[in-house]
Amino acid sequence: MWNNRTISVVFPAYNEEPNIEQAVRSFQELGGNRNATLIDEILVVDNNSKDRTAELARQAGAKVIAESNQGYGNALIRGLREAIGDMIVLVEPDGTFVAQDIYKLLAYSIDVGIVCGTRTTREMIWDGANMSRPLRDGNWLVAKLMEVLYNTPSLSDCGCTFRLIHKDAARAIAGDLHVGGSHFLPNMIIAARMHDIRLIEIPVSYRGRIGESKITGTWKGTIKTALAMLFLILSSWPRYLLRKRQGRHNPTAPRLSRKNDNAG
Repeated sequence: MWNNRTISVVFPAYNEEPNIEQAVRSFQELGGNRNATLIDEILVVDNNSKDRTAELARQAGAKVIAESNQGYGNALIRGLREAIGDMIVLVEPDGTFVAQDIYKLLAYSIDVGIVCGTRTTREMIWDGANMSRPLRDGNWLVAKLMEVLYNTPSLSDCGCTFRLIHKDAARAIAGDLHVGGSHFLPNMIIAARMHDIRLIEIPVSYRGRIGESKITGTWKGTIKTALAMLFLILSSWPRYLLRKRQGRHNPTAPRLSRKNDNAG
């Protein structure tokens, strides 16, 4: 619990046997006191794993639910729907992220409905991380396209899983989350802008993962995902413009800033 608000951590998991126990335990240990831990729920969404992912996650103390619809986005959408915390943190269990960085997300959650991490800050990229110059530049370009078309705050990463969303914001955008594949993350940003939910992006540490990425482990997979993201961003833009012209938004969506009401 943080500031009297409960926190759920959601791990999408497909064949994460080498990583899942350590990922769960790293978040369980936050807070430094087993009687007053920071995280109230750890939810592992097992997306048809063929190894011992689910078994090991349960042994480590996580709640495990099965999502039979294959796909990164399907697992995250299910996690957002099932998580019980007032705030929901999405993060991959592959060892690339540092659990302590959740405090960065929480610090900014006071003022916005969604806090996104970015892996493209050079000083935060660890040796061995899968973030070469072409990958970093590609992420930056796609993120800047979203920034321009959807009038977001400054964005530099279109695909960072490590992000926090308030539960009421997750409920507000649920009907606009429709991407079941690996290009889900831009879908989440676009949905937030559809509902005038404020968001911000902050740097997080990015380490080398254990095993090979199922999305960017090959150039073929990287290009396929990038093209899917571009198609989603461009094809969703007319509907975004129409909704803005009609003045449609969710009046109950979190608009937490006490400073001003600028876009984003």
